[in-house]
Amino acid sequence: QVQLTESGGGSKQAGGSLRLSCTASKYTPLKLAWFRQAPGKEREGVATIGTDRSVCYAESVQGRFTVSEDDAGTKNTLYLVMNNLKPEDTAMYYCAFRRPGVYGACSTLLNKDAYGSWGQGTQVSVPS
Repeated sequence: QVQLTESGGGSKQAGGSLRLSCTASKYTPLKLAWFRQAPGKEREGVATIGTDRSVCYAESVQGRFTVSEDDAGTKNTLYLVMNNLKPEDTAMYYCAFRRPGVYGACSTLLNKDAYGSWGQGTQVSVPS
């Protein structure tokens, strides 16, 4: 079982920036993703990096968010830099670990059913 720990959330004015971090308890390079869930809404995939190092983003964050991973050494950390924040970005942001054997297009890699372990989440609030 992989333990995931997110950090970096907070409250920012619209147009501001935040950087989220996710650290895994085991070495899990290129198997992590960011999801978010707003009150009353489904959990949605935000960004991930595939095993071929291709990058996937939700259309709603394309051009504003940047995902990256530091996987040098014995631990890996997934980051999400969020620029030009909007009120609609307000949500709990979760880090997730992809199930073994899951590969494919972004539509697969950003599907919550492809992930079996989740962090506790970090709250991002962008007041309107």
